[in-house]
Order: sequence, then C-alpha cells, then structure tokens
Amino acid sequence: MSTQLLTYLFVGITFALYIGIAFWSKAKDTGDFYVAGKGVHPVANGMATAADWMSAASFISIAGIIAFSGRDGSVYLMGWTGGYVLLALLLAPYLRKFGKYTVPEFIGTRYYSDVARIVAVLCLIFISFTYIAGQMRGVGIVFSRFLEVDINLGVIIGMVIVFFYAVMGGMKGITYTQVAQYCVLIFAYLVPAIFISILVTGNPVPQLGFGDTVVGGSEYLLDKLDRITTELGFVPYTENTKSTLDVFCITAALMFGTAGLPHVIVRFFTVPKVRDARKSVGYALVFIALLFTTAPAVGAFARVNLTDSLQDTKYVEAPEWFKNWEQIGLVAWQDKNNDGAIQYSVGNAFEGVKINFSDEIGVHGERVVSNEQNLSNKNELYIDRDIMVLANPEIASLPGWVFALVAAGALAAALSTAAGLLLVISSSISHDLMKKTFRPNISEKQELLYARMAATAAVIIAGYFGINPPGFVAQVVALAFGLAASTIFPALLMGIFYKAANKEGVIAGMLAGLTITLSYIVYFKFYAPDLNNASHWFLGISPEGFGVIGMLANLLIIITATKYFPKPPSEVYKMIDEIRQP
Repeated sequence: MSTQLLTYLFVGITFALYIGIAFWSKAKDTGDFYVAGKGVHPVANGMATAADWMSAASFISIAGIIAFSGRDGSVYLMGWTGGYVLLALLLAPYLRKFGKYTVPEFIGTRYYSDVARIVAVLCLIFISFTYIAGQMRGVGIVFSRFLEVDINLGVIIGMVIVFFYAVMGGMKGITYTQVAQYCVLIFAYLVPAIFISILVTGNPVPQLGFGDTVVGGSEYLLDKLDRITTELGFVPYTENTKSTLDVFCITAALMFGTAGLPHVIVRFFTVPKVRDARKSVGYALVFIALLFTTAPAVGAFARVNLTDSLQDTKYVEAPEWFKNWEQIGLVAWQDKNNDGAIQYSVGNAFEGVKINFSDEIGVHGERVVSNEQNLSNKNELYIDRDIMVLANPEIASLPGWVFALVAAGALAAALSTAAGLLLVISSSISHDLMKKTFRPNISEKQELLYARMAATAAVIIAGYFGINPPGFVAQVVALAFGLAASTIFPALLMGIFYKAANKEGVIAGMLAGLTITLSYIVYFKFYAPDLNNASHWFLGISPEGFGVIGMLANLLIIITATKYFPKPPSEVYKMIDEIRQP
C-alpha cells in the first residue's frame, strides 16, 4: 500500500473516531457543554489536559525550534512544563472548589463586577485566537504535505472537523475526543523517535540516545552537533545565544502563561472533587513528560540527519523528501555560486518579507523569494522549522506507515487544542456575556444555542488566522502565553491569595497588562519586524518574554489600587475563606 493511501487511511480512521465520539457524547445541557457534567475521571482528565495543552507547537514545532536553536530552545521545555507546578499548587484546587463554569465567571464573582467579567472575556478572546493561529497553521502544513491539498484548503478541512466535535459535543465531547487524540499523538511521536534513535545512536530510548555516541564512531551526538554547527558558521549547538535575562523572561512568561491559559484551567472544573483537580495535574504532567523528554532528542536527530542528507549534495541528486517539501514551499534552494550543489551555512538564503502563500513571486514558508539573489552569505538553503518533526521519518528513510502515523498524530495535536480554545471562546460569550451580563433571563436551551453559534463564529475566525499566521507555530503560541501571563494569571492569583484586591485594581491591571504586552508584540512582529532583534528590545527582552513585564505591571496596579479604592465587600472575604478551606 502506498504512503499516500496509508496517510488517507490513518487520518480518515482517526477523524471518523473523533466525530463518532462527539456524537456519542453529545452535550444535552449547559453543564455537559461547559464542564462535561463535572464527572470526568482524573486519569481521563489528565490525558485530555495533556492533549489540550500539547498542541501543534508541542508536536510539530518545539523539536524544530530545538533543532535550529539548540540550547536556546530549552526555554520552551522549562516554561511549558514548570507552569503545571504553578497550576497544581496555586490555582487548580481553588478554582475547582469555586465550582462554576468559566474563568471570567470566577473573576466577575470574586471582583464583584460585570465590567471585570467583560474585561476577562476580552483578554481570553485575544489569548485564544492568538493560540488558535498556531494550531491552524499546523493543520494546514500537515494537509498540504501529506494529503497533497492546498494549505488553505487543509485549514478549512480542519475547521470542519473541529466544528463537529466542538460545536456538537461541547466539553463532554471534547474531553473524550481528546483522550483518543492523546493516545494517537503520543504513539505517533514516540514510534519514529525510537526508530531514529536506533538508527543514529543504536539506543532504543530517545532520551538516552540524546546523550549517547553516534553509530559507527566514538563521538557523542551533542559533540558531533557542536562540531557540525561550528563548521557551518553557527553558534555551537549546546551554547546559548539569548541573554540570560531574555531566557529568564521567556521561561517565566511561559510558566505563568501556562497557569493562566483558559482552556487548561477550565479542565479542572470538569472533575468530581477538589482533590481530583490535583490528581489531574499530576497525571497530566506524566503524560506530557513522555513527549517533552523526547523532544530534545528528536530535534538533535533531525539536525544531524538534515545536515548529513543535504550538505554538498548536488541539487539534481537531492533526496525525494527534499523535493516533496520544496513543492509546497517549505523548503527552498537557490544556487548562489552556480556549482549545482546545496550549500548550508549561517545566514538567510533569501531576502524579502512575509506574504501570502499564493503570491506568484514564490513563497517559502514565511519568506518571499526576491528576484535578486542575496549574495551577502553562502547559505543556499531555507528550511521551515515547522517541518522538522513531520519530515524526520522521510529524512531517516523510515517505512511509509510511519509517515502516515506522524500525519495523524500532528493533526490530533493541533485539533485537540483548537477545540479546547474554541470552547473557551464560545462559553465565555454565551455564559459570561449573554447569560451573566446582557441577557440574564434566557433559558438554558437558548444559552446552549448561543454557545454553539459563538463556537461556529470562532471556528471561522480561527480558520482565517490559520491561513494568515503571524509566525512559526511555537512562536505564535509563545505570544499567547505572554498574553495569558500578563492578564489572567495575576487576576486569578491575587483573587485567591490577596483578599484586599478590588475590582478597580483588577480591571485596570488586566487592561494594562493586555495593552503593554500586545503593543510590544504588535510593534515588533507586525509594525517594525526589521527592528525585531536584541539591540532594539526593551532591556533585551524579546516579544516572547515580554509578558513578564506586562504581568509585573498588572500586579503593581492591583496592589496600588487597594490603597486608593474601597475594599471588597464582606461576602467576598467569606467566599475566599471558603475556597481556601482545606
């Protein structure tokens, strides 16, 4: 059976499974739609949480970031994993004991203000749509390569699948779909990693192969990577290029952002008891660790295989995988010295700016190929970072069924997170804006209708962002974490542990955090991308790490407001005491 047919088969079976689960667990009321009836077992919730959180950034992009950034890429591993410790200790059990449906509902009740609730919804929408952009880009990449459809059509197909189980099943459908998606994605990630670890190092455990010697020699894998990257003009693989402050800020933004992500937090409203919320976090960490301890090895294997496969190879003799990815614009080559051989070294292969994939000039990932050759460096090769996990089995010449498995796993990762985010958006609009603010007299049936209408609109907007993404998958997702860290996390933290925090402070704090972080991101990512480097950043802090500055501003405003505005009502103090009661 051909690889193409296998891919259609694997993807078709998994899609049918997801839709079948959605219809089997269709939401019958708002309790099912918002929090799955609060009856999800901690193990199942841990798997669903892992799938919800291990998005396209985790599956597709993080190993690619590590492959090209080396040690700098470790900030994503540290930040995204460390955030779960904060969730377990600071937020999950208290929010579950609060016992409502959504994060904005907690903020609106705790800060006794509909305005605070509306601002929280606004922040959640910014965070969620930024996050979804990364997921839909991942979906488009997988479809365009493995199913050989236009990348934009791939995004639309992904939208349709998500529509079925997010809009029909609600949280109940999404939860059990995500359990299945976790099983698919983790199997799809580990199988090729084990194969490639054996081929590169002879060790069947990727985590151990990462520190082992390469096959046929006594050189350690990381020593070989340091030697290769140095010879090609790059910084050694195991050395940092980012400043210590920037590494700290990115890691902190990812940690605090994880603890403030609405689609992750809402998971802890779905378990039966408070102690189950803590158990869910523990199980989720175990399930997440399976992928995250493997990612550094996958990135290292990919970089070695890439260099060995292409360096000094004649273009006419380039391997099939190169030509396959070149056809969809995610790999590109231009012969700067007219010798017909592929030369890979430090520097951009092409000049230009970001444009749409359909531009006739010729698009390579996120870059335009200009008509004038760039002769300022020797590099002739462009590789989109987001393809490394997907291309790795091809580069290593693994069997066709492994390609198909990876395609199914990547789609499971992207769609599971997209569904969770869409549900957060729809529940915030239907429950917090309509039911709790603007139309309190609507029936439960009408509220469920509004939720499904909001989810439908969110799917359409998410598709637009998938077709017009603002960056690499992991980078886009990192920006969403920065927004979560600077807006939602301080409101939740202070709401639980600082009784004097009042509505004026949290409203001003969330707006300030959102404005500061979003303005910094928009300036360097969209308005002045040419200035997006350490010499122009504030204190050398990149947009991915600037959420920490927004968070500090938010916290400072909340604390300051307690000195100039009235204290919260007595019933708020009583509520805080109740949710903090062991």
